[in-house]
Amino acid sequence: MKLGEAFARWPVVRQLTEGDPLGLGKAAQSERSRTLRPRIERADHVTQSVCPYCAVGCGQLVYVKDDEVTHIEGDPASPISRGRLCPKGQASKSLVQGPYREYTVKYRRPYGTGWEELRLDRAMEMIADRIVETRAAHWDDANNRTLAIGNLGGATLDNEENYLIKKLCVALGIVQVENQARI
Repeated sequence: MKLGEAFARWPVVRQLTEGDPLGLGKAAQSERSRTLRPRIERADHVTQSVCPYCAVGCGQLVYVKDDEVTHIEGDPASPISRGRLCPKGQASKSLVQGPYREYTVKYRRPYGTGWEELRLDRAMEMIADRIVETRAAHWDDANNRTLAIGNLGGATLDNEENYLIKKLCVALGIVQVENQARI
C-alpha cells in the first residue's frame, strides 16, 4: 500500500474528504467494523423460548445455525420482559454449549477427596435407594411425613419442573421443599 493510500484511510482525513466533519458516519468506521454482520443474520431459524434462570419467565429468541445455538437475546414480543434479559438470561447460551458444561454424573464418596464419573442409570439407582432407605428409617406415622429429606431446587429449573418436583416430594411425604430461584 502506498503512503498516499494509507494516509487517505486515516479517520481524520476521511472526515474531511468524505463530508463527515464530526466523524459520526462512515468516516468513523474501521474496515473491520464496516464488514461486521449481525450474528442473527446467519441463523437458519429462530425459536421463541423462556429463560430458565428464575421464575420471572422472560421471553427469549434463540438463534440456531446448523443445529447449534449461535445467539440468544430478549424477545420484544414478550409481555413479561419486553425484549430485555438480565446478564444470566443473556448468557444462557452457555447452559447449552458452555466449555465447562458437565455431560457426566460426578460423584464424591463419603470422606473422598476426588470426583469419579458414574453412569446415569447407576447414579439414579443410588439416589432412589437412599430416598427409600431414609424415608423408611425416619417415617413419622402420626403426621404421615418425613423430616429427614429435603429438596432445594435450582434457578435453572422452570415452573413446570418445579411443579413436578413439588408433586413428587408431597407424594413421598417430604415437606421441606424450597427453591433458590429468587429475584
